[in-house]
Amino acid sequence: MTDDAPTPTAQHARVVVIGAGQAGLSVGYHLGRLGLAPGSDVVLLDRSPGTGGAWQFRWESLRLGAAHRVSDLPGMHEMGLRFDDADRSRPARDVVGEYYRRFEEHHALRVRRPVEVTAVERVEGGLCVSTRTPDGRVGRIVAEVVVNASGTWGTPFVPWYPGREVYRGRQLDTTGYRSAAEFAGQDVVVVGGGTSAIGFLLELDGVAARTRWFTRRPVTWSGTSALGVESAVAAVREQDRAARAGETLPSIVSGTGVPVSRRIRAGLDHGVLRDEPMFARLDEDGVVTGDGEHVHADAVIWATGFRADLRHLAPLHLRTGAGGVAVEDGRSAAEPRLFLAGYGPQASTIGANRAGRLIARQVVAALA
Repeated sequence: MTDDAPTPTAQHARVVVIGAGQAGLSVGYHLGRLGLAPGSDVVLLDRSPGTGGAWQFRWESLRLGAAHRVSDLPGMHEMGLRFDDADRSRPARDVVGEYYRRFEEHHALRVRRPVEVTAVERVEGGLCVSTRTPDGRVGRIVAEVVVNASGTWGTPFVPWYPGREVYRGRQLDTTGYRSAAEFAGQDVVVVGGGTSAIGFLLELDGVAARTRWFTRRPVTWSGTSALGVESAVAAVREQDRAARAGETLPSIVSGTGVPVSRRIRAGLDHGVLRDEPMFARLDEDGVVTGDGEHVHADAVIWATGFRADLRHLAPLHLRTGAGGVAVEDGRSAAEPRLFLAGYGPQASTIGANRAGRLIARQVVAALA
């Protein structure tokens, strides 16, 4: 929009939910159960072209249960759907996209997509949500309450290391990975200690010429095939503490350890999953370890995680001196009309569905 373009007339809604991944759909479902009408009282916006949240962008070879688990949405069971019963021979992105589409249709959530939220600002009467569509149309929705459920996929985190600018090979983050076949016969360095890095290494085994795995801290293996209750509770507690303090959120995996499935156990036994301390720097054709060893690399995959995608909330000035956003039980401490679903202790793998009900109840109370 140019400087002299007319300001679009604002629409009005009681609640705007930003994001239609697991957290956003959960909140939308519970708001409907509490009597708010989707499409009029509640406007659910999603920037993605299709259903499935971030899963629609994941690589083709990823299957459900390989290293990632998808929790069922509230209201899925009444439809006869469970991810534990889903077809594991199909790409996870296709299965999740299909299930989410059926969920949205069954509960008539009327998600608007693709619509990007460019800013959220304070105005008289509430919060103004500015939007843009791929064809350049802009819009404004003034809401009494905004629920941000924008997730993390749009903001991959790639740390700076000396030599990144001189390295001549291919560098990519998790969002750029498509298949192991792209790296056939190549030397590949994988960086990061989470489930994506592990999945890449297992897929590259026997396809790439060689792989080396570097992590900032030693990987902790949980010793079980599933995430233990005590570990999950401890991780949630630490996420909650950081969110309340407005600190940068810690890694979930660092607090829980990585469950050892049969596939991962095979990778450990065959030496495919052998993490090494982080290298010191990159050079033109590889990396140099702390001991001075040069490791040739045709490609470096930065599977180094994500940060919460909150760029559109910048006009609200929510960032604390500690680098994060202060959030208590899903509600912004600095802006009580704003809720953050799927943030901190509500991260999708450990509590977005339960948080959806909690936030929906708080939203209804705020509207009252």
